[in-house]
Amino acid sequence: MTAMNRVIRFSCYVWAAPATAVGLAGALGATALGATARVVDGVVEVGGGRLAVWIAKLPTALRFEAITFGHVVLGASHSALCDLRSHERVHVRQYERWGLFFFPLYLGSSLVQWLRGRDPYLHNCFEREAFALAACAQSSPDRSLRRITSGAR
Repeated sequence: MTAMNRVIRFSCYVWAAPATAVGLAGALGATALGATARVVDGVVEVGGGRLAVWIAKLPTALRFEAITFGHVVLGASHSALCDLRSHERVHVRQYERWGLFFFPLYLGSSLVQWLRGRDPYLHNCFEREAFALAACAQSSPDRSLRRITSGAR
């Protein structure tokens, strides 16, 4: 990796840092529930323990298998984190692109879809991008597409 690439990579982490701080707070709570953390491709993945039980108690519309905050991904289990890694890595890249603005932009996209009578999750433009790029990465023998979603550069 060249010096310029390291500077760019570092700036991506700094730009996404406020969202990552939110994720680290969630990770702290998750570890209190017995979850464990791993670092995969520069992203902290936290899952397992009683986290799945806690997630199941959320209102149906708020339940998730995995959720990303900056460079932290919280998952119901480590197998869910593995299964959803490509999708969640797209969200990591979105946080790197939008920084703290990602929160209101994501919520705004969901609100617009809800007001249009559409599914606020499935029709959210950020989710659509994540589903599309993850599907390409999973089906493509071309490793360059996998690098887009995995974070390898």
